[in-house]
Amino acid sequence: MSRTSIPVDSSTKDLLDDLKRDDETWDEFLTRIASDEEPIKAGAWSTEAVEEAKERVRTSRENWDER
Repeated sequence: MSRTSIPVDSSTKDLLDDLKRDDETWDEFLTRIASDEEPIKAGAWSTEAVEEAKERVRTSRENWDER
């Protein structure tokens, strides 16, 4: 199998990092997002909406842990 490098800006890498699952390699991630089997809508949420959702999840987890 041959390997290649794909240069991207750091801001693009940050966006991709948010979409990549912790348990998958970069190759698995790129195959997943390029596949028709599980389409994703990159950028469907604004940055503000993403941060708000993350904060709500954090708060929910903290509240759950306090039980």
